[in-house]
Amino acid sequence: MTTTTATRHDRRMYAIMNRPDTQALSRTAARRRAWVAAHVVLTAASVALWLGSVHLGPLWMSCALLALVLPWCVAMGAINGATRGLLELRDRMLDERQLHERDRVRAVAHRITLGMLVAVAAGTGLAAWLGGVRFDGALLFPVLFALLVVHWMLPAWVACLRVQDDAPDEADDLG
Repeated sequence: MTTTTATRHDRRMYAIMNRPDTQALSRTAARRRAWVAAHVVLTAASVALWLGSVHLGPLWMSCALLALVLPWCVAMGAINGATRGLLELRDRMLDERQLHERDRVRAVAHRITLGMLVAVAAGTGLAAWLGGVRFDGALLFPVLFALLVVHWMLPAWVACLRVQDDAPDEADDLG
């Protein structure tokens, strides 16, 4: 990709992530929390359906998974719009404050994921040691796959939850 094409692409992505007509979707903290909650539920359902379709094989699970793709994409778009592309835009498109916030979001998400991994490791260790539970791929793979998805999505969820409300317009203050 040439420099001018990359620059044009960057400007287009910046414009998409900062569209004023979609900002109302995530103007308040309650709306952002609702989008994150919806995305968490859609992601969890997608993971469960994918694992079920792979391990159990019923066709309806694959069809249900396909039905979740569009709502999942809409919720992800709302999250990306709320964060104004914080995690999606290239470094050169972000100012110093945004770069710092992106690093902070990734650090918080990393700590949460680390805590989850420690909890799963401790839980499986205790179950094996105290309860004599034997873990095989049938249980281990779904848990590890779910943790992988959480690790992938958590920065976007954290970023959306950390966004500050827009300052009210002067016209709103007068009326």
